[in-house]
Amino acid sequence: MHALLDWLNSPALVAFEVPTTWAEVLGFASGALCVWFVARQNVWNWPLGIANNLLWILLFASAGLFADSGLQVVYVVLAVWGWNQWLRGGAGRTELEVTRTSGRQWIALALAGVLGVVGLDLFLEHLTSSTVPLADAVTTTLSLLATWGQCRKKVESWWLWIAADVVYVPLYQHKGLTLTAVLYVGFLALCVKGLLEWRRDLAPRRVAVAA
Repeated sequence: MHALLDWLNSPALVAFEVPTTWAEVLGFASGALCVWFVARQNVWNWPLGIANNLLWILLFASAGLFADSGLQVVYVVLAVWGWNQWLRGGAGRTELEVTRTSGRQWIALALAGVLGVVGLDLFLEHLTSSTVPLADAVTTTLSLLATWGQCRKKVESWWLWIAADVVYVPLYQHKGLTLTAVLYVGFLALCVKGLLEWRRDLAPRRVAVAA
């Protein structure tokens, strides 16, 4: 195990004049494929996402992004739940369909978002050596809210991912994770693709209801 961790932390290539580890390269590849699978509503995004989370735990911890590193552990738990929801979370324990976020759910998400950002910012600023506590808290909270929406196939979850990625790109560049910053630019494009595809999936059912 120690040898594997050493290899993952070892330089694989130099990207944009910055040494890039194997963990970041593998995280780049698995992360991009995972988001593409989500956009296509392919259930295999969940096991692939778990593998990606394990890589990010190592990468973010070594970069001092402690909230993002801990977030990956939460992602693994949510991935198991989300995998089950996609397969049996619909009516009658059938495959889950894309739906919109209700007004009541938005209120709960907004409240959780404010509490999450404030609580994480205080924790990171006073109890860790994080150099970017507020940015780390914002991206962590947005990502958790977006993941809940993704697990329940809420089309608006893509807007939360887009908001998170807009902050992630300069944050990772600031921390020297250039390849990861580039990956998140790609994530933005994939999020737009996912948003459009999930909205199209809503359209036939809206027409059916109206009829």
